[in-house]
Amino acid sequence: MPVPLPTSAADPDPRPIAPEEPGPNECCGSGCPLCVLDLYSDELQRYRIALAAWRLRHPEAES
Repeated sequence: MPVPLPTSAADPDPRPIAPEEPGPNECCGSGCPLCVLDLYSDELQRYRIALAAWRLRHPEAES
C-alpha cells in the first residue's frame, strides 16, 4: 500500500530570517578580534542581500 504524501510541504524557498541583535552587555569593549558587534554586522549584511534576492523571487510578498 502506498504511503500518503503530506498535505502541506515545507516552503522550498522560505523568507530569510534576520539575525538576532546582540544585547547591550554582550560586547565587552576590549577590542576583541571577533567582536559580537562585528559578527552581527556581517550577518546583517548577508541577511539583507539574501532578503533582497528573496524579494526578487517573491514580488507578491509583503514588505
